[in-house]
Amino acid sequence: MNKTIYFGGPIITMEPDSTPSALLVEGGKIRKLGEKEELLALCPDAQLYDLKGHTLLPAFIDPHSHITSFANTLGLVDLDDVGSFDEIAQRIDAYRKERNIQPGQWIIGRGYDHNTLEEGRHPDKFSLDKAAPQNPVLIAHRSGHMGVANSLGLQELGIDASTENPSGGMIGRVEGSKEPSGYLEENAFIVLASSRMPRPSLEQLMDQMEEAQNIYASFGITTAQDGATRAAEWKLLESLAQQGRLKLDTIAYVDLKNAKEVMEENPSYIEQYHNHLKIGGYKIFLDGSPQGRTAWMTKPYLGGDADYKGYPIYDDATVEGFMETALKEGRQILAHCNGDAASDQMIHAYKAAAQKLGEPADGRPVMIHCQLTRGDQLAEMAKLGMVASIYVAHTYYWGDVHLKNFGEERGGHVSPAGSAIRNHVVYTFHQDTPVLLPDMITTLWCAVNRVTRAGVPLAEEEKVSVYDALKGITCNAAYQYFEEDRKGSLKEGKLADLVILDQNPLEIDPKDLRSIQVLSTIKEGEPIYTKA
Repeated sequence: MNKTIYFGGPIITMEPDSTPSALLVEGGKIRKLGEKEELLALCPDAQLYDLKGHTLLPAFIDPHSHITSFANTLGLVDLDDVGSFDEIAQRIDAYRKERNIQPGQWIIGRGYDHNTLEEGRHPDKFSLDKAAPQNPVLIAHRSGHMGVANSLGLQELGIDASTENPSGGMIGRVEGSKEPSGYLEENAFIVLASSRMPRPSLEQLMDQMEEAQNIYASFGITTAQDGATRAAEWKLLESLAQQGRLKLDTIAYVDLKNAKEVMEENPSYIEQYHNHLKIGGYKIFLDGSPQGRTAWMTKPYLGGDADYKGYPIYDDATVEGFMETALKEGRQILAHCNGDAASDQMIHAYKAAAQKLGEPADGRPVMIHCQLTRGDQLAEMAKLGMVASIYVAHTYYWGDVHLKNFGEERGGHVSPAGSAIRNHVVYTFHQDTPVLLPDMITTLWCAVNRVTRAGVPLAEEEKVSVYDALKGITCNAAYQYFEEDRKGSLKEGKLADLVILDQNPLEIDPKDLRSIQVLSTIKEGEPIYTKA
């Protein structure tokens, strides 16, 4: 049985009034905290781990991401940080040659952001045709809410001038005609295109999942989420678990609209881990992306159509039905809400369903993203016991875009973490991987500093302290998962899920938080990542 005493550096327990100088791990759990000599007397045969001045904390918990989708992206054309249509074409061409892609085979890419392209707009089928004239091509926007197909891609998908816009989505058209331009938005992209792409073999995806887990672990994470799990993603996760290849605790949230059968067919996994895998509840989408101008707002966007407010995915009755399903079954539900109209819809639907069925037990519904959630909505969320999982990295990555789309008042208050605290809402922080890498340290920096890429400071009152930011990825995240009794802080009896950082985040200049490096990630007493 592994027995280790950690000592020789700061230990941040995330427990009130707890400042031990050493920690004893035995059998994958924290046995005792105290002084080194005290722990040695208790367990004289324990190995000694000298932190050498480095900092020990509870491992980070990912409150929202799509780890199977991230694994899938590891085999795609990487379009992160491309700067122009020409650069997109160059990466597609290089990928085609490197992988020896034959004519007629699909080429799939992800990660472009029209906000940072020289052209200042989405590509179209014509620009992609130049990159791969003999291959169907589909590329996904960094948000995952939209993308572009080339001419052969549209043909393979059966999208032409006669194809109507799906509910909750839009097919871009060549100006002055019904001819598709290649641009696909929301359900036009997600349902008509992305869901129909050829998938790698199960064996290849399992290998890519191991790589994905290594990347999560390198950022200090020991618990990950798979949001909006469908049958194919569940098969992948279950296969990994059965073969003992999951090293992160992985919590699946089943796509309630499209894959309810995953929940029904796997009752033994519901809220119980089997080889690091369990089902946590349901996930639904209520709107789109603020940087993509598809998030559903109560007031119009700036620029363009003066009345445009984005749009919902579902009507109110459908969303209330989703909430009723979750409450009847006693399942936690997560809802993607970026715009404040979507936040209204979730709050009202959950409240109506709860009143109809009788006040639920501690359901901890989670509003995912909360980009433009208002103060009055946060106050209502507190009454409902609703968790705000805030995509706080938006402040840096898309803060300038939000100021352009919403103005200083709304755009400056995106990711309202400070308001969540003042309204006594339990909050967590996430990266929505694969949209961003699961980089918890950068997320801490974003929450504390709130500055855009262009160096513009956003609303000061929404900043949080470093300690409060740490809560968003440790103890609060454990609470969101109903795992506060076993994770999220360093306390006797809890799992020995630990992370070692090269600097103490509570002592360095907050502006330098991004310089912190993860040295080691430990899952139940066993290292799963060590910095080379």
